[in-house]
Amino acid sequence: MRNIKRIPAIDGQLGWYETVPFQRPMPVQNAEKDEHFDVIVAGSGFSGLATAGRLAELQPDAKIALVDALEIGQGTAGRNAGFIIDLPHNLDADEPNPEHDAKIRDLNCFAIERLKRIQEQQGMNVRWHAAGKYLAAHEEKHFSNLTAFTTTLDAMGEKYAVLEGSDLAKKLGTPYYKRAVYTPGNILMNPAALAITVASALPKNVTLLENTPIRSVDLESKTLQTDKAKLTADTLVLATNAFTEEFGGCRNKLAPVFTYASMTRPLTSSEMAQFDGVEPWGLTSAHPAGTTVRLTSDNRLFIRNTLDFLPELSSTEALIGKAREKHRRSYLARFPQLKDVPFEFSWGGMLCMTMNHESVFKQHAPGVYVVAAMNGVGVAKGTYLGNYMAEYISGVKSAELEFILSNSNPSWVPPDPLRSVGARIRLSFEERLAKGEV
Repeated sequence: MRNIKRIPAIDGQLGWYETVPFQRPMPVQNAEKDEHFDVIVAGSGFSGLATAGRLAELQPDAKIALVDALEIGQGTAGRNAGFIIDLPHNLDADEPNPEHDAKIRDLNCFAIERLKRIQEQQGMNVRWHAAGKYLAAHEEKHFSNLTAFTTTLDAMGEKYAVLEGSDLAKKLGTPYYKRAVYTPGNILMNPAALAITVASALPKNVTLLENTPIRSVDLESKTLQTDKAKLTADTLVLATNAFTEEFGGCRNKLAPVFTYASMTRPLTSSEMAQFDGVEPWGLTSAHPAGTTVRLTSDNRLFIRNTLDFLPELSSTEALIGKAREKHRRSYLARFPQLKDVPFEFSWGGMLCMTMNHESVFKQHAPGVYVVAAMNGVGVAKGTYLGNYMAEYISGVKSAELEFILSNSNPSWVPPDPLRSVGARIRLSFEERLAKGEV
């Protein structure tokens, strides 16, 4: 058995989870007894949810377990910025590849439609909003990244609008940004609410086991030891993202990057007067290390920035507090007239990256499959990778699956301490380059 030294933890006050606008419809169930399943999926982020859900559709007689150390919506899936991005999002890509980019777009749109169908079917308010997205720059030196993005969009035949100056300020309610590219296909939502909704729609042959940390694993026998029970399976899927190397599912491939977010209390009606005529919006930075900002549909302001490399895969109150201070500076630069509005929540979460932005999607050993590394676009990518992982396991062939398999060869990452030293130098360098975008 391989001991699992690092398990998911709650890092800070999980703003999206705490503001889910409905009561969870299903009880929380733990692993209480030894049990055998046809399939166990470890990890209940969007990739694990999609894998379990699609497997249950394809194999309605199979006994499936979905196991997580935390509750649905508390993990990384519920800590992101709440975007479901339809377009390729790799800002540091080289020359546009229209055919490749179009396939990524189509997969993302497939994921959006699947998630939309589930949330409509369940009738739960996840604050779903087809708002589009702004890719924006404060400093002129980053306009070139916007141009590179529009070159990609032109090659794909995608619609977009370039906004500047007062026209952009009217859309955002702040004059901070000088230029932005708006694309209409992005979805904004509460990610914790969406994760809970997707979990609530799992077919009856899926057993959801939460608050069930896996303490050790044997990949050969496909055995998981939890606090109270030993779980075994004929097929094991590791949808464990940044924790995948802990499970032995890959080696020297992953670069887990911690990032942090803060969210205000709801703005009062007088404070919302600042945004008169402004629709809720979401904005990502023209520099990858810059700040992500949202005006949410429940009248909160959201700020995400700060990059840490933490090989222990969890953060500390001190680091969250330090990030919160940086969030405050970013917030005040953009919304100085709302300087008295406090943050209600601050938290940390992981981006699981690879050096070449390709995910881990493979059969690792007989009966053992791995899907990991969403590279910062986890809601859409996790959903479509999970869907096609289920089809891969079930022997369903398609052009989409072949495309995913042919683009799932993440490049090598050196082991620690070289990995940690190199990552911290790179992250520090990128944040300095981002400058006013932070």
